[in-house]
Amino acid sequence: MAGRVAGKVALVTGGAMGLGKADCEALAREGAKVIVTDRDAELAHKVADSIGGDALALDVTDEDQWIEVMRAVEERHGGLDILVNNAGNVIFESIEDCSLAHFRLHLDIHVVGTFLGCKYAVPLMKHRHKTVGGGGSSIINMASTAALLGYGAIPAYAACKAGIAGLTRSLAMDFQDKGYGIRVNALAPGGIETPMVRDISGRAGQELQAVAEGPLDANALGAPKDVAACVLFLASDEARFLNGLTIPVDNGLYARPHH
Repeated sequence: MAGRVAGKVALVTGGAMGLGKADCEALAREGAKVIVTDRDAELAHKVADSIGGDALALDVTDEDQWIEVMRAVEERHGGLDILVNNAGNVIFESIEDCSLAHFRLHLDIHVVGTFLGCKYAVPLMKHRHKTVGGGGSSIINMASTAALLGYGAIPAYAACKAGIAGLTRSLAMDFQDKGYGIRVNALAPGGIETPMVRDISGRAGQELQAVAEGPLDANALGAPKDVAACVLFLASDEARFLNGLTIPVDNGLYARPHH
C-alpha cells in the first residue's frame, strides 16, 4: 500500500532533533523522499541515514545557503513538493530584559528564515501538480500558541510566531490567486516535550519525559509525534482544501478560558 506522501519530495528545516526530527520520520515513513536540513550537519546526516533520506547543512538565516540548498534539491530531485519551516529558538526574558540583539536573533531565525524558505522554494514547488499530479505542493510553517495567546516572558518569540501566521495567510492567498498549486498553512503547537522545552524548563541534561499514550489531561505536554501527525496531514493530498490556516496543536489550550 502506497504511503500518504509517496513519491513526494520534502524538505524540513531544523530536522536534526525535536519536532523537526519527528516530522522527517513521519514523512519518510509515509513514502516521501526527505531532505533533512539543520545547522548541525552531523546530526542532520544521522537522521537522514536513519530514514533513508538526504541531509544538507543549512543556517536558515543565511540567504546564500538557502539558494545553494534549493539548487542542490533541484539537481538531485527535480523539484520540491513539501516544505516544513520548522527551525526555531526561544529565549525567556521580558521586554525589559530582552536586548535588541536577542530580538533580532528571534526575527532572523523565525521570520527571516521562514521568508527565505518560502521565497526560494516557490520556483521548485509551483505548478508541480501539472507534471506529477496530485493535490499540489504544501508549505507548512511552524507558528506557536504564543501567536494566539499572551505570554509575558517571551515577547520576541511571540511577535515572530505571530509574524509567521500573518506571512502564511498572505502567501496562501498570493499563490492561490496565481494558480501555483501551493497551499500554505501553519501549525501552532502548545507545550511539546522536546529538547528545547526540556532545557528552558530547567531540566537541561535530563532525559526527555515519556508522554503517555491515550487521552491526555489538560496540563499534559504533547509528544513530537502529535505535531508530526498534523504535518503529515497538511503535507498530503488529503488536506487539499485547507489553505491559509494557523491550526493550534495544543490539547485544547487555545480553546480553554483563562482567568
